[in-house]
Amino acid sequence: MMLPIRYWTLFMTEPPKPIVDNPKTRIKPVQQIAASCTGALMTSFIVTPLDVVKIRLQAQHQQLPVGNKCYIYCNGLMDHMCNMCSPEWYSKKQQFTGTLDAFMKISRTEGLTSLWSGLGPTLLLALPATVAYFVTYEQLRVKLKDMFSPGLHDQPVWIPLVSGCVARIGAVTLVSPLELVRTKMQSEKMSYLEMKQALRGLIQYHGVPGLWKGLMPTLLRDVPFSGIYWVSYEQLKADYIRRHQYTKQPSLVHNFLFGSLAGGLAALVTTPFDIVKTLRQIQVAENEIMRSPPTRSQSTKRILNQLLADRGYRALFTGLAPRLIKVAPSCAIMITSYEVGKRYFVSKNAQSLEDTLKVVEVANNELNTHRRLEDVEQVDPL
Repeated sequence: MMLPIRYWTLFMTEPPKPIVDNPKTRIKPVQQIAASCTGALMTSFIVTPLDVVKIRLQAQHQQLPVGNKCYIYCNGLMDHMCNMCSPEWYSKKQQFTGTLDAFMKISRTEGLTSLWSGLGPTLLLALPATVAYFVTYEQLRVKLKDMFSPGLHDQPVWIPLVSGCVARIGAVTLVSPLELVRTKMQSEKMSYLEMKQALRGLIQYHGVPGLWKGLMPTLLRDVPFSGIYWVSYEQLKADYIRRHQYTKQPSLVHNFLFGSLAGGLAALVTTPFDIVKTLRQIQVAENEIMRSPPTRSQSTKRILNQLLADRGYRALFTGLAPRLIKVAPSCAIMITSYEVGKRYFVSKNAQSLEDTLKVVEVANNELNTHRRLEDVEQVDPL
């Protein structure tokens, strides 16, 4: 019973005293994986119903950001291309009068689990990508901090900026070919056993570099987002610690607020990139992945120029409010869950270190006592 009690006290009391970046109590990579995995699962579990309801409402009014064959599905961790004809939950027809009405009718007529439709298959990619992203960020950040500001509580602003951008580049580059293969498999209704066939088909038409089609617009959105987010979050967190003379970590409520503010700011700045990326991603999926033989889609630059020519600069901020409503809570939930895991493991590591030091101290005392007894026997053998 001790583990659940200690876990829930993280929500009810102040965070433990050990500093997270203390090298002696710093969480290990395996612990970072556990913390980020827990955060990713919680985020997707909470955010997915919101996106399912949004998609159903938009489909009802034919307002989906789609082409002719696919649409964007988001589980709170990453965007996925989905085939319109594939999921049963998408094609179910009901009339909804609003968000709350959609929640109630879907839950009542299709079952509560319908609110998480499509979550399982997308998590196969989103979960490893999110874990890799957070672990890479944390590992790189602490190593740069140890190199350029060892022993200090504060870290230069550029450290989270560089760490966040590099981590995002790595995660997006890693998952992009897998997402392309998943889209191809879904469009042709292939099983996972036929993944090799889907991969061979993509390489046949596009070559090996074609596995990263659509990567550039994704990087144009995600890399600035990541840099802005981590700089903002770490600065808000550092300011709080400084105001409390480096004796107090932010509470989980503060972590949630800081994550929401940082995510909202990053979403606001990168909304134009998100719009261009969505249009480009849909074109690539429909023209070059789902169509056989494939046709060439428009370049990112041409899409941007056409968007500005048709609708002006306002078009670059279309859908800003829904994006903020989705992104800010997602970032807040993810970072708060991650911080809960970090603090639990830091507390556990601190306790293990303390127990180890006690054992060493007892052993040293016993060794010193034994040596003193030997010295006494050598002086007075009688």
